[in-house]
Amino acid sequence: MKAMILAAGRGERMKPLTDRTPKPLLEAGGKALIVHILEKLVAAGFSDVVINYAHLGEQIRNALGDGSSWSARIQYSPESSGTLETGGGIFQALYLLGDGPFLVVNSDVWTDYPFSKLPIKLKGLAHLVLVDNPEHHQQGDFALQGSNVCTDGGSKLTFSGIGVYSPTLFANCKPGRFPLVPLLMSAMQNNEVSGEHYSGQWMDIGTPERLQELHKYLGV
Repeated sequence: MKAMILAAGRGERMKPLTDRTPKPLLEAGGKALIVHILEKLVAAGFSDVVINYAHLGEQIRNALGDGSSWSARIQYSPESSGTLETGGGIFQALYLLGDGPFLVVNSDVWTDYPFSKLPIKLKGLAHLVLVDNPEHHQQGDFALQGSNVCTDGGSKLTFSGIGVYSPTLFANCKPGRFPLVPLLMSAMQNNEVSGEHYSGQWMDIGTPERLQELHKYLGV
């Protein structure tokens, strides 16, 4: 199964750090955020990786190259017209991701989630990893009922930015800018999204303060 790292976000909340450096290359614990993710993916057996980029994206390409330094094979999906949002970015890269399910993970999260646990086959159209709600997102995103992810019902958890998707989820999409969440919510209505609750370490590195928190946590 191939993996895609989403790295096209502009990182507005990270300014001024992202004025000259793309958010995925900001460092914590002596490593770029995207390198933390890449190393964990390779360790879990995901050696074929697709990375999209937009804002200052050539820096990402120059830093990671073909991935051989991490025993990975990296392909790139540049978004020259600017970010296509999550849905549009994945859709544009489908030709690189193959015909089967693929993993997608945000480049601005840090986690000790064991990627090797993710399902290789899907019963529906997607599988999401949900986590406890952080202080900055107490309302959560989705509810978990058994193994199904729902829009309502019970206490909501936060979507971690880690998911496995079937290409069929994007069957009716067209090229361009569009979000992922409406596609997922539509699939949830048909009970086609499974999920799990991960209670281990997970951080959304969306602000300079959280980047500093991660740096301190890693203690490097």
